Amino acid sequence: RRERGREMLSFIGRRAAIAVPTLVAISFIIFAILDLAPGDPTSHLPLTIPREVREQIRESMGVNDPFLVKWLLWVKQVMIHEPISLIEQLFNVQIGSGERTRVISWQSRGPVVETIAERLPQTTWVMGLAFVFGILIAVPVGVISAYKQYSVFDQIGTFVSMVGYSVPTFFTGLLAIVIFSVKLGWFPSYYDTTLEVTDWSSFVAQIKQIVLPVGVLSMFNAAALSRFTRSSMLDNLSEDYVRTARSKGLKEKRVLVRHVLRNSLIPVVTLIALQVPGIFAGALITEQIFRINGIGHLLISSIHGGDIPMVQTLSFLIAALTVLFNLVADVVYGMLDPRIRYD
Repeated sequence: RRERGREMLSFIGRRAAIAVPTLVAISFIIFAILDLAPGDPTSHLPLTIPREVREQIRESMGVNDPFLVKWLLWVKQVMIHEPISLIEQLFNVQIGSGERTRVISWQSRGPVVETIAERLPQTTWVMGLAFVFGILIAVPVGVISAYKQYSVFDQIGTFVSMVGYSVPTFFTGLLAIVIFSVKLGWFPSYYDTTLEVTDWSSFVAQIKQIVLPVGVLSMFNAAALSRFTRSSMLDNLSEDYVRTARSKGLKEKRVLVRHVLRNSLIPVVTLIALQVPGIFAGALITEQIFRINGIGHLLISSIHGGDIPMVQTLSFLIAALTVLFNLVADVVYGMLDPRIRYD
């Protein structure tokens, strides 16, 4: 086991070393594309401000600098300065002199990361719950559908998952609001981000307002994952090792959980890992429908407002999460299947 642990640490180190140039290349592509987009940090200023003053503001913000200079400065800010500033705020410590340049939003005129940190809890709370509930629903449904192939349960699960994955979340979200908010009045049609849980009634209000957004996204996430789990389970149920385990007299539950499910989860883990950054992608639509003041709402408003630094940073954050959870998926592979080597 110690040798296995050393192999894992060595593998993580190698993948982390590859991830750094990958993130640098991604940052270059994101910055280059958005730098070509039309945008001006002075567009939100009053029209009475003279052109000379506007030009001075552009110069002070580095808008007129050469492309490579702007990109290198932005990479330094995003990968070094902003993480250090975030650590200082979280742990109330000071690292270095404290004088460092930061990515500034063109709309709020404040540090981009601070704005993201303010919106992140709302997205993490709602979309994170939807992601967890989607997995808890999808894996059991996929396992039972595969074990009872072509049964009534499998037919219903197939139909529901196909509908759930085919219908976009903006339609199911609006449909849920019309039925459960407008017609029945069971749940609120929007998410109140200012609500503070202080007593039982406020707790109930908090639960009610997350039911619709969490339910809509959970069903969408579970639809694809359940079909993937079912397909992977069917591939493994016909393998020789399953017949061998049954011939040894092992209980059916043990065969399914200990042998079949464990091997079937290897490709499922990939989909789950890649869906984690998709939490923010799903937030783009869902947060607009239910008026959740989170990361998705921030990204849409930044695009509409031409806030290029905010859009660049959020896009890079989603890309970094994708790279990170790909690494997590590779590590989990070896934990699920000892045959997979890290060397």
